[in-house]
Amino acid sequence: MPQIGEQIAALPMRWDDKNHVKILMVTSRDSGRWVMPKGWEMDGKKPWRAAEIEALEEAGATGFIGQECIGTYRYPKVMADGHIVPCLVRVYPMIVEKLRRNWKERHQRTRKWFTPKAAAKRVDEQELADLLMTLHKKPHKQPVIRDLLDEAS
Repeated sequence: MPQIGEQIAALPMRWDDKNHVKILMVTSRDSGRWVMPKGWEMDGKKPWRAAEIEALEEAGATGFIGQECIGTYRYPKVMADGHIVPCLVRVYPMIVEKLRRNWKERHQRTRKWFTPKAAAKRVDEQELADLLMTLHKKPHKQPVIRDLLDEAS
């Protein structure tokens, strides 16, 4: 039985002046495809704190991170030596308060805001696309996001 890698991801979001949700995505360093800021869990850190660190390092985003996972998705992680590790990614919602001009991976990645529908079309993982599409209509109705919005305001 192959080992399954467990990763965490931040789902950075904000609301525009028309009260429509936007999703912040970054390009991956290897293929340049659009992804969520994600990585491996970190020793001594709660999973949502690790996701918050990934959002800062990969996208320069700071704000309020949810402590409850909004969903999961699977993908095949290609390691440096070429072998593939099946990964399960837990996704934590994040309300972005600020985007930093200078951040750790700014020379390795591009970041851009998308509508949930446009974000869903750009990801390779169907489960992640499905998760993003749940934000297309009434994201405020999701308890995890509603609680996070209350905390952020």
